[in-house]
Amino acid sequence: MTDPDISVLLGADGPFARDLPNFLPREAQQEMARAVQHAIAERDILIAEAGTGTGKTYAYLVPALLSGERVIVSTGTKALQDQLYFRDLPKVRSVLGARLKTALLKGRANYLCLYRLDQTVREGVSFDRSQASQLASIRSWSARTRYGDRMELAEVPEESPLWPRVTSTPENCLGVECPFYDDCHVIKARRAAQEADIVVVNHHLLFADLALKQEGFGEILPGAQAFILDEAHQIPELAGQFFSQSVSARQLTELAQDSLSECNGITGAIGAVLEPVEALQEAVRKLRLELDRLPQRGPFHQLESSTDVRAGLHDVRELVAALADVLASQAERSRGFANVFERASSLSDRFDRIVEGGGDRDVRWYEQFPRGFALHATPLDLAAPLRGLRERTQAAWIHTSATLSVAGDFGHLARQLGLDDPQTLSLQSPFDYARQALCYLPQGLPDPAARDHTERAIDAVLPVLEASNGRAFLLFTSHRALRRAADLLHNRVPWPLFVQGDAPRHRLLEEFRASGHGVLLGAASFWEGVDVQGDALSVVVIDKLPFAAPDDPVLQARLDALEQAGINPFMGWQVPSAAIALKQGAGRLIRDVRDRGVLVLCDPRLTGKGYGKLFLASLPPMPRTNDIADVRAFFARVPTLVDEGAAP
Repeated sequence: MTDPDISVLLGADGPFARDLPNFLPREAQQEMARAVQHAIAERDILIAEAGTGTGKTYAYLVPALLSGERVIVSTGTKALQDQLYFRDLPKVRSVLGARLKTALLKGRANYLCLYRLDQTVREGVSFDRSQASQLASIRSWSARTRYGDRMELAEVPEESPLWPRVTSTPENCLGVECPFYDDCHVIKARRAAQEADIVVVNHHLLFADLALKQEGFGEILPGAQAFILDEAHQIPELAGQFFSQSVSARQLTELAQDSLSECNGITGAIGAVLEPVEALQEAVRKLRLELDRLPQRGPFHQLESSTDVRAGLHDVRELVAALADVLASQAERSRGFANVFERASSLSDRFDRIVEGGGDRDVRWYEQFPRGFALHATPLDLAAPLRGLRERTQAAWIHTSATLSVAGDFGHLARQLGLDDPQTLSLQSPFDYARQALCYLPQGLPDPAARDHTERAIDAVLPVLEASNGRAFLLFTSHRALRRAADLLHNRVPWPLFVQGDAPRHRLLEEFRASGHGVLLGAASFWEGVDVQGDALSVVVIDKLPFAAPDDPVLQARLDALEQAGINPFMGWQVPSAAIALKQGAGRLIRDVRDRGVLVLCDPRLTGKGYGKLFLASLPPMPRTNDIADVRAFFARVPTLVDEGAAP
């Protein structure tokens, strides 16, 4: 195929400008599209940082669809995955007239399992009125849905406890022996993905067990010639999760419960299984109680330093192995028993590897939850497994996001991903930050570690909220500070308050947008992936520089390793990671050419510490002030008319 001129297609006289209302030709978009086109053709590795409003989605979709190659596109969240597949991809296909097969693929927990729905109905469990109504909705939907994707059924909340009962996991799926196999939504989605030219997945699915093997979809990847990772700044953290070995109390208790369930209708099975199951359940319960004396998370040696915890670990380990032996004797009696035997064997092996340790390459650690715990072994260095994954594919790998560099330097991300000599591209946002935005650095705030920092920060923010008439996000680096700020603001502001934790995230955002003058308080999940355009959001406040939690045992081990290698861990890791996170939070402010707003940064280290310059240099080029009068003047000024075009 002759390479089409991307600049012409996306230019002022091209089909996108002609066919799509509000499409704005942008040189930065065309430059990125050319770079993506070249990377796909040459099987290159590309890092492309594209500022908000660049139009990066079209910049990678157009060359992907024109390439004639099989392309996997991965997004940061399921919501972005749906937006890409149902909104952006059809538009690009239509404009290009591309006759290609496309597919959307999610993890199996997103698809209705007809077998487990049938089981749930047959069990006749007594649900409360709300859950009974939800189950009726699911049954009705199951008869008409084509894809079985949970996202189709908005009336059943994502957090409903019914979903785990009517979806499958890799462990409890019966595979070809399932009576509903021919109608299985997971199998249909997998087949569609295998036949498609463009497959849209999400990062969680992409990195599950290196090649989707955990989900049973490993066959879709080897044939792809290009992988495009949107929101690629999330990759290092997600890859760490999926390259880890883990065992949780929940996995152990579910194994025990499922082992008992398989005894139904099988003569004599309960007599063999009941005792080891009850012993395992009791040992898991006792170990959880022993862990209460320890911090919520920490390195594995903290567990081993406690005699009682060490004994509890030994007991659980022995009992998992014993249950696996018992299940082996029943494995041939049913497909279900064979399934729980395989799970028990896998958990026993993982338990052994975590407890015995994997040498210097792994960081072993634990964490506690209100009703459980998890044990992990996480690779100290993710560069090697990520490099190995890419090399096995022999494909182009394109990483893009608005936040990949630190003051224009991509070195931190490249080291994390094991990219030795990637092609890089940095494209500035087309937004006029000098006119549209202002960065306010309040004077006189105490050190972020001071007990009264949140109180003083709120005092500094209130005049800004008065000038903007609410319409603000207040983003916090800890839930403790968020709750304290909510208490302080509760009776001091006339605008509606929306506080993370009071309602699901999507509902808070909907109500915030509808209020027109709301003030939303959020922590980690509101720092990225949130898009509020227009007058509803005119202020973003960030309480502190978002350095990673010091109690993270994996981070601490990596910092120690850097120090041993002669690299300053603070400047070599912590500052770059925090700068990228700050860019994400600040990026909530200006989302459109018509937006105007003030970014308020309440951390005095930005001007009082030498490294503060790196953070400020990483932000969009907006004017800065420490005078509240400038903030008031900004909001008092009537904005001039600008081009009303939206950026796709």
